[in-house]
Amino acid sequence: MPTFKEVQYYLSGLWLLIRMDARGFQYLDISDRGMMRSFWAIFWSLPPIGISWLWLQQAYLSAMPPETSTGLAFFLRLALVEAASWLMPPILAGLLLLLFRFGDKFAPIVTTINWFFVPANYLNALLLALIIFVPGTTVLAGFLSLALAMATIFALARVLRMICGNHPLFIGTLTLLLLIPNMLLTDFLQRFLGIYPPV
Repeated sequence: MPTFKEVQYYLSGLWLLIRMDARGFQYLDISDRGMMRSFWAIFWSLPPIGISWLWLQQAYLSAMPPETSTGLAFFLRLALVEAASWLMPPILAGLLLLLFRFGDKFAPIVTTINWFFVPANYLNALLLALIIFVPGTTVLAGFLSLALAMATIFALARVLRMICGNHPLFIGTLTLLLLIPNMLLTDFLQRFLGIYPPV
């Protein structure tokens, strides 16, 4: 498992790539081994994932009758959704890369997006913590969430451009493919598994 210092090193590389600085590649292990190790990003994302689960549990219980309770099964279903949300982007990216004959970019892209989602998850958890612990901040959190989503799209597109080169249409398609289907799948699975707060 990568140490905290290694993760800091990887994130420094990502920051350089976002700034369109090719030196960022020197900080990342974009080999096949590095790609497999990048899935440890899930472990490093557990704290913000836990906050999002607690928020979803609270929202679910608030919308249900007072006698409703959630047990281990609720969190196991959340874990299933989380696993799908980490696996879907690499699968879709792989299919698109094969279609456009960019197969050699698969390992660098999977590596970078896995580590990219670590800070993204922490920032999202901060917004959820704001909603949970500071009453009356739902509207503010909504605006901040929109700003975070736009910043995520912008930053991810710049990282992908550094990996794949200047192909605007392909980069735009790949960026949206890594984000939008994943959001739709998460929403569908939460509703299908009965862990989405009823409206």
